[in-house]
Amino acid sequence: MLTISGSESNHGEGISRRNCLQIGGLALGGMALPQILRAEAASAGGHPASHRRKAKGVIMVLLPGGPPHLDMFDMKPDAPAEIRGEFQPIATNQPGLEICELMPNLAKVADKLTVIRSLVGFIDDHNTNWCTTGWESHREMDSSPLVPGFPPGGWPSMGSILSKQLGPRVSGVPAAVDLTPIDPDARFILRVPPTQPGFLGTTHAGFEVEAVDRHNIRLNGTSLDRIADRRSLLTSFDGFRRRVETDGTRDGLDEFHRQAFDVLTSPRLAEALDLSREDKAVRGRYGLNRDYPGERDGKTFLDQFLLARRVIEAGARCVTLAFCRYPFGRMLRGDYNWDWHKDLFNEARGTLPLFDVGLAALIQDLEERALLDDIAVVVWGEFGRSPKINSVAGRDHWPGVCSALVAGGGMRNGQIIGSTSRWGEEPLSRPVHFREVFATLYHQMGVDVATTQLIDRAGRPQYLVGEHRPMPELIG
Repeated sequence: MLTISGSESNHGEGISRRNCLQIGGLALGGMALPQILRAEAASAGGHPASHRRKAKGVIMVLLPGGPPHLDMFDMKPDAPAEIRGEFQPIATNQPGLEICELMPNLAKVADKLTVIRSLVGFIDDHNTNWCTTGWESHREMDSSPLVPGFPPGGWPSMGSILSKQLGPRVSGVPAAVDLTPIDPDARFILRVPPTQPGFLGTTHAGFEVEAVDRHNIRLNGTSLDRIADRRSLLTSFDGFRRRVETDGTRDGLDEFHRQAFDVLTSPRLAEALDLSREDKAVRGRYGLNRDYPGERDGKTFLDQFLLARRVIEAGARCVTLAFCRYPFGRMLRGDYNWDWHKDLFNEARGTLPLFDVGLAALIQDLEERALLDDIAVVVWGEFGRSPKINSVAGRDHWPGVCSALVAGGGMRNGQIIGSTSRWGEEPLSRPVHFREVFATLYHQMGVDVATTQLIDRAGRPQYLVGEHRPMPELIG
């Protein structure tokens, strides 16, 4: 990763909250534009659905820590008190779909969503790796159990795969952008960056707007005011080039170098990350026109929803954000995520209204800009919460089943897929493996999971999602 120091800005304004840009190889490596066009044309011509309109991008909203499915999208109002909890369901504009009373804005756009109530395939591990790659843990992740059979180098994220298969969509804009917070405690919950390249190598790593970790290097002496100094930048890139060369991923270095300059010298991404350019009415829709005295330092992460729309509109293929209350980190240290082992209902009263505002605004904004058919949105966490409320008013980890939302992307929405048992402890109908969701998103982006294989570092071919296939309920 490449870090470029930025100028001072206020929270929610300017280039980013942490005043820096991270330049990652995800959008900087891969094919040149003529190759992209030829590959996409060949792919379209080789399938019966060659005239199907392909999605142009994916926005992935992570809810790290394990959101409570029974208190959000799969409520059980007739269950005993120790199961149903303190909240009541409300009707939505989609007949037959009820959601938590704390999410009235989402209730108004439910016809544009699909609620998957029977999502399975998880293990009891705080790890959003499977939410971003489609595959379980491996030994490179501290504190996570080993899952045998992972490829050397680890599984690549969806953004990295889209970079490899499709390349950048717009010159000067990375194929994937990661908006998640940089705090090390936040990374403990995420385990690895959501745009990790895995066995695809550093040239397909993500552009991390705020992340600073061992994969990053700083362009010493280089600021946003000096990015036009190509000779200085060439010197700064040398360290990154050496890392890529020793990483065994030499292919595409020249193309990486050229596209790095495209990103650095183009105003397109920097302008997308500058929320001061956004219309005040739109900022207000996302909740950015008011104060939040009840939140830590008066801050929220609502700006991430708007940033996601602006970056995907600017030309990214995959944008990832992680949402919770501010600050995002380990709850044992007084920060926030969705791991509500205790005091769940008060935590939800603080979190769900913010989530409701941000996500509903994103869906409405995409629709009004005629982008919703082009942009798929997926919302999920690493597992659900236990049906039975514990002795400290919380719910514990529950990998047996959870809920997820999808929207847009040319999918058939306004429906409920699957159901859970009486108390929400297991699927009752239509279990959906999370790799089926990945298969559907890849399908909508024009990537055929049945035939596409990538070669790992051991020289072995790897299918993107194994034997899983797109969901017929969503693609028709």
